[in-house]
Amino acid sequence: MSEIILSQSDRILLKKKEISVSQVKAQIDAFIKGFPFLTIIRSAGPDSGLIQVTNEELSEYLIKWDSYLEKKKTILKFVPASGAASRMFKDLFGFLDGSFDVPENEPVKQFFAAINHFAFYDLLNECCLKNEGKDIPALMQDGQFKKITDNLLNRKGLNYGALPKGLLLFHTYDQSKRTPLMEHLAEGALYTMNKQGVVNIHFTVSAEHRQLFEKHLNEVVSEFEAMYQAQFVVAFSEQKPSTDTIAVDENNQPFRDNGELVFRPGGHGALIENLNDLNADIIFIKNIDNVVPDALKNPTIIYKKMLAGLLVKLQEQTFKYLRMMDKGLLKDEKLWEIAGFSEGSLNNIHPGIGDLAGRELQDYLYGKLNRPIRVCGMVKNTGEPGGGPFLTVNQDGTISTQILESSQINLTDPVEKEKMMQSTHFNPVDLVCGVKDYKGKKFDLLQHVDKNTGFISLKSKNGKALKALELPGLWNGAMSDWNTVFVEVPVATFNPVKTVNDLLRVEHQ
Repeated sequence: MSEIILSQSDRILLKKKEISVSQVKAQIDAFIKGFPFLTIIRSAGPDSGLIQVTNEELSEYLIKWDSYLEKKKTILKFVPASGAASRMFKDLFGFLDGSFDVPENEPVKQFFAAINHFAFYDLLNECCLKNEGKDIPALMQDGQFKKITDNLLNRKGLNYGALPKGLLLFHTYDQSKRTPLMEHLAEGALYTMNKQGVVNIHFTVSAEHRQLFEKHLNEVVSEFEAMYQAQFVVAFSEQKPSTDTIAVDENNQPFRDNGELVFRPGGHGALIENLNDLNADIIFIKNIDNVVPDALKNPTIIYKKMLAGLLVKLQEQTFKYLRMMDKGLLKDEKLWEIAGFSEGSLNNIHPGIGDLAGRELQDYLYGKLNRPIRVCGMVKNTGEPGGGPFLTVNQDGTISTQILESSQINLTDPVEKEKMMQSTHFNPVDLVCGVKDYKGKKFDLLQHVDKNTGFISLKSKNGKALKALELPGLWNGAMSDWNTVFVEVPVATFNPVKTVNDLLRVEHQ
């Protein structure tokens, strides 16, 4: 393990962040060694590792989920919401900082051509009247596009360039406007509300925006409680300082700024800590910006319930087999039945399982079944193939289904690249997770992380190059040792907002 020289102030900083010296050394070793690529068997598709449900199965799983909602179980919706909206406005920031006073590139032209179709138009218009003495049409008539942009992005106006996505106005209704946070409240009521009328939602947010989120929630929650006859139990958390990772220079030495060690957020993989702190039986995970207005929510609600119903069915069978094994050594005939379920339904493939028998076979199956489980919606890939569902080789030589990003695949190897290019589906972050064991005890999710699957990226600070380390991604390496089931869901359930002009798509109008 790397040796590093730490000053007294360095050690005080580490203690404050609750990061150990050994953690820092391990992170520096990761910079030096890099992360191994995963070995892909093939992409997961309808013929291998990905389920396409029939209409009969869809009905079965919807009924299964509705029945589960009647039980005294804790169901939670988990929404990563710390992402800043600044990247949504990349082209507008470029325009504001550029030398042209009139829009030149197509995204900026499109934005102004359809500006009155954005849900935030009225608020922006008020800002322009207040700060510039003119409304938006008048400013555009005078060619003062930058003043409009300034009022949208900066503190003098809406400050959208510095706010998180969750607090921007996305959708227009007859009598109101909604932010993504509001849409997630509506969604939660439609597929997670239990028999007692409780809807549990947890947002992970950045520390700087937490008060804004709490204020916004307090302003709108009573409206949704009345609308859905529900009691919303909403909580917020932040990425823990202990999940920050040290930055290094080009020589893999700790990067310092004015003598101080520089740490950076560990990426969304750090949220496995937040997830691990939550006490729930089943947890839905969905990104903050993947929302649609009420008129288009039906496919989302149906398929969220379907995924959850399938999870419940798989969990019931898994628990049944684990209880059987708890009573003693089973006959080989029953063990091979369990092995068929483990491989056929949970995608745990053991090339040498035929050599196992008796206690050795039962111990193997027990270990594979007694783990967290997730059912992941996958949409057909309509663009360039990229990260998505694959069958990969585990460290123990077995094969399982995993969600991979392209950075985890050796793209310099033509064979591996071709396997990635054959991927037919894409990961839209649409997960339903079972995080308790068959005895009702919560799994320690931190014990199921593959720490060999991080990411290294090049950044800069004050003009100096640095290397940053991201922890294993939340739905990649952080859930590597889970039982993972892929299910095809309609592309209509995936409507992310990556640029402001995405809000002009019909799905958001």
